[in-house]
Amino acid sequence: MKSWISRNRIWILGVAGALSLLAGVWAQDNPGSETVARPRKKATGSDTGTTPSPDSGSDLPKIPSKLSPKATKDQEGLADATFKAETNVVTVDAQVLDQHGNPIPGIPRDKFRILEDNVPQTLTQFSVGEAPMTVAMVIEFSARFQSFYSRGWGETLTASYGFISTLKPEDYVAIIAYDLKSTILSDFSNDRAKTMDAMSRLRIPGFSESNMFDALTDTADRMSKIEGRKAILLIASGIDTFSKLTYDKTRKSLQESGVPVYSISLLQAERIIAEGSMGPIQQLDFLQADNELKTFAKETGGQAYFPRFTGELPGVFGSISQSLRNQYSLGYSPNNQAKDGKFRKLTIQLVNPGTNEPLRITDQKSGKPIKYTVLAKAGYTAPRPVE
Repeated sequence: MKSWISRNRIWILGVAGALSLLAGVWAQDNPGSETVARPRKKATGSDTGTTPSPDSGSDLPKIPSKLSPKATKDQEGLADATFKAETNVVTVDAQVLDQHGNPIPGIPRDKFRILEDNVPQTLTQFSVGEAPMTVAMVIEFSARFQSFYSRGWGETLTASYGFISTLKPEDYVAIIAYDLKSTILSDFSNDRAKTMDAMSRLRIPGFSESNMFDALTDTADRMSKIEGRKAILLIASGIDTFSKLTYDKTRKSLQESGVPVYSISLLQAERIIAEGSMGPIQQLDFLQADNELKTFAKETGGQAYFPRFTGELPGVFGSISQSLRNQYSLGYSPNNQAKDGKFRKLTIQLVNPGTNEPLRITDQKSGKPIKYTVLAKAGYTAPRPVE
């Protein structure tokens, strides 16, 4: 019995010694380990040459939270300091045209006066000169008036290709066609190969609807954030058949976008030929269409053209190009800084600063007074407060 106990005791002591030896070896291979009896001192930055981590247990003071009252007690002024910088500058592109539609250059800065809601504003920015154009061509292409090889089809393509041929290499253009819905055939690009490839898709129209209001507002909304000389060239009959937006909502949307609309009316000669055969309702539709094109152009600072013959188109293209490239860019900081989201009416005038009377412009050759027109957008919508 004693021998059995002795053998077991020796076996137990041997196992304990082996476990103790293994624990020592494991501790050497894992220097970060510690025992309960003698904890290992944690390394600091000075011992290791490294920066201790926030949770390493070092004796360095903790970084106080900036939201803690204790942390901001001595720096109360700095914690509450805020910096706010806002610049509310309204930019208006204006054109001054004579009675023949030609731009009048060389008008000095002090001759311009801006009224916002009939209140004079102080002009802070002024520039003039020729600049590249960014134009979105919105083309009506429906089976209603542009059926394959019809007069409307040929007139539409002639006007579209003709305007593209007048663009300069640095000008950007997008092609958008609409019938029941608008389709972007090519986005803004100065690559004429892409533009011509998009135009080649205008062959056989699909639907007979002409949703002009929706196509115009969608395009103007996309262009509202574009800087520089920009415009929409609308080539259409002016008749809208099935748009979601009404005429009044379209007017408001175009005014808010700040993008001038230039329109070339189609089928003017066709109307004259068919005037005797058209009923009163159809005549009224075309009359209303012309008035809508004029209104869109006037309220956005553009122009509307109603050519009766193909030979008039080159003159129309030249007038549009001159109007867009030679503009007066005016800027001011409004006296009314209220962010109420209301529409502010704008009026651009030419005045004699000495007498405060309308400016008189005379022809340098003949000395005769020149009748002129100032074209600019009708107004803008004030920003709304940030909630």
